[in-house]
Amino acid sequence: MPAKIDVRSTAQGSPDLVRFAFKGAELPAGVRKGEFAGAPSSLVLLRGKEARTVIVGLGDKEKLEPDTVRKAAGAAIKHLLKIGATEIALELGAVAEHAGAAVEGAILASYKFVGFGKDPSKQTHSILQRLQLIVRENEVTVARAQAREAEIVANLANLVRDLGNLPGNLFTPAILADKARELVRGRKLSLKVWDEKMLKRDRFGGILAVGGGSANPPRLLVMEYRGGPKTQPPIALVGKAVTFDTGGISLKPGAAMDEMKWDKMGGLAVLGMMGAIADLKLPLNVVGLIPSAENMPGPDAYRPGDIVTTRDGKTIEILNTDAEGRVILVDAIAYARETYKPSAIFEYSTLTGAVVMALGHKRAGLFTSEEKWRDAFMAAGRRTGETVWPLPIDGEYRENVLSEIATAKNTSFREGSACSSASFVKLWAEEIPFVHLDIAGTAWTTKPPAHLEGGATAFGLRLTLDVLKSVTG
Repeated sequence: MPAKIDVRSTAQGSPDLVRFAFKGAELPAGVRKGEFAGAPSSLVLLRGKEARTVIVGLGDKEKLEPDTVRKAAGAAIKHLLKIGATEIALELGAVAEHAGAAVEGAILASYKFVGFGKDPSKQTHSILQRLQLIVRENEVTVARAQAREAEIVANLANLVRDLGNLPGNLFTPAILADKARELVRGRKLSLKVWDEKMLKRDRFGGILAVGGGSANPPRLLVMEYRGGPKTQPPIALVGKAVTFDTGGISLKPGAAMDEMKWDKMGGLAVLGMMGAIADLKLPLNVVGLIPSAENMPGPDAYRPGDIVTTRDGKTIEILNTDAEGRVILVDAIAYARETYKPSAIFEYSTLTGAVVMALGHKRAGLFTSEEKWRDAFMAAGRRTGETVWPLPIDGEYRENVLSEIATAKNTSFREGSACSSASFVKLWAEEIPFVHLDIAGTAWTTKPPAHLEGGATAFGLRLTLDVLKSVTG
């Protein structure tokens, strides 16, 4: 059950408190010099008679960003929850303009994956029941509006994290479709689901090829939101949802293969985005497309050397069945292009290990030839903390994936392979403005920062909502 959030000018009851402090600020009573210097997300705990107070650092005042507040609030909340707090008040003081970021940090930090077969009585992480934001009287209205939006977005991010952490035996393409049906219920969203028979009827050869080796057949989900004028072309969001990836016949090494339960995170991010777009009532039209398959080496699996014909008649020479995400994505992109004629296509996928080698686990790769969207995603990344970095697309990278016997081949040289892979996917967008986000390094974490838990991150959801709000505001 999500925490109740209340924005007030004075605290009610006796909640545990979080106070923010910049570097160099006067130390509170009871804190010795050297115990706390105000570094970002650094903490000191003070124990009172009725409640505890956490002082959390923000670093230099001149360098303050919304994400600094988000991380600091999250780190403080996470610490208090670990020592049994259930009602917490954030005294925002000088950072009240970042009330939304503080709420996001608090809700994201309060997430804990329950797991399976655990004894609830031994849980060491308490549940946040009530969160108060304390601001000046004249700041309550604005802070309340920010808090409401942040609550919507962060709770959906936590839903995505929860679904993302489910293992492959408990999350198949069919289960994903069921979760999407639950999400659209009561929202201004429509949903259409293609099963394997419908996929064959409508010529989705890429999705069928990747899903052919599994006992769990593939699906395609298409969600529509109409919040803008009828004549306004939609923005298309496309997300890869491979519910488990063995690599198929081109089998992956066994080490860390369990992490391939997170190969669905691009699609789940799009699922969460669509729910948030509807809840926020954004004034634009958006369509979300989620191709989903399980990549297994079964008797009907696709093979290296196969030629796969996609939705729009383009063909793929399969050189490696572990380069499967792009094969299902292009079917969905072709359908979006042909059916909706969108103003832009944003695509999210755990596509390559190469992007992790290039950027590590802090930033996603941003691939686009569109300066407008590059700048929008870069700025949104700084605000949300879901940071991205631009990498090249097209040109010589496009040449690398062209095939002598088909439209394109699904793998190329190791050198520059993240760029070549992005260029491959873009072929199916044709002339539609296209943004590809390779989230292979950011979709989950095994070394979480101070304000988060390990596991799925829902990367891309908050980033994209910030982008969409910036172009509609």
